[in-house]
Amino acid sequence: MKKNIAVIGGGNSSEYFISLQSAETIAKAIDKEKFNVYTVQIKGKDWELTSDRFCGIPIDKNDFSFKDNGQKVKFDCAYIAIHGTPGEDGKLQSYFEMIGLPYTSCNVLCSSLTFNKYFCNTYLKQRGIKAANSILLQKKDKIDTKKIIETTGLPCFVKPNEGGSSFGITKVKKEEELIPAIEKAFKESPQVIIEQFVKGREITSGLVKINGKEYIFPLTEVVSANEFFDYEAKYDAEETQEITPAPIDDELAEKCKTLSSKIYDYLNCSGIVRIDYILHDNEFNFLEINTVPGMSPASIVPKQINEYGLNLTNLLSEIIEAAINSSKS
Repeated sequence: MKKNIAVIGGGNSSEYFISLQSAETIAKAIDKEKFNVYTVQIKGKDWELTSDRFCGIPIDKNDFSFKDNGQKVKFDCAYIAIHGTPGEDGKLQSYFEMIGLPYTSCNVLCSSLTFNKYFCNTYLKQRGIKAANSILLQKKDKIDTKKIIETTGLPCFVKPNEGGSSFGITKVKKEEELIPAIEKAFKESPQVIIEQFVKGREITSGLVKINGKEYIFPLTEVVSANEFFDYEAKYDAEETQEITPAPIDDELAEKCKTLSSKIYDYLNCSGIVRIDYILHDNEFNFLEINTVPGMSPASIVPKQINEYGLNLTNLLSEIIEAAINSSKS
């Protein structure tokens, strides 16, 4: 009997519409010969099916089920495609663990840690991973711009501490730009991280480990026509180049892949992730990790998977089956 798979998109952050595109790509790619695929859209308290004849049917949050002609239908696995909260910060993972439903992404602890950029960077630095100097701000904090500059220097990046797709990020070049940039970032997150600017090339690495196998995809170099890889650059092909495989020598590429594999293990990741770096003086400086990376047609990871020579449908089958089987052990 075919397993029922829920592909979940939407969420409660600015990445809502990007997440829906990722969910659509994943749902189309999943093998329909093996699985019954249902798309589920989450927005606040509204959880409902959006696929085919089931569109608009609400999800029963007591056990993540729905009714089809009066019959309860349950899922065997959830494929989380929500960028941001509640799909990338551990909240949805906590819910699924409470009701006993297997899911495809990183677990609660990993998701919570990696979603908090400052805490993740601090943890990885303790494991010997290079990352930029940074400061964490909360809304109640008194902002001392001179103290910030002493730590990060100028230019620096002001970012929402929890968020993605480059929403709310500003590259600050002058002290007087700090306060407006911080206010902008606070609109996206209750915490703000301010990071030292590290000049170099932006390299991103996608990978997944399944059942003892390791797939580290070809690296991508991101060359933005803008000041940095902001939202506009990420989703406008005219604003950026995404070069896969990255035009760096084989030794450096292997160094990056080895580092990505270590970070994956240090954080106890599951499912597909994407790790971003700045390459400076032949050293890879960790920027952030995306535990639910974009999977839309404009996203980097699907292009890396294709360059690797993997069939996305087969890879998704492996990921889903591994999630279901691991719940039985």
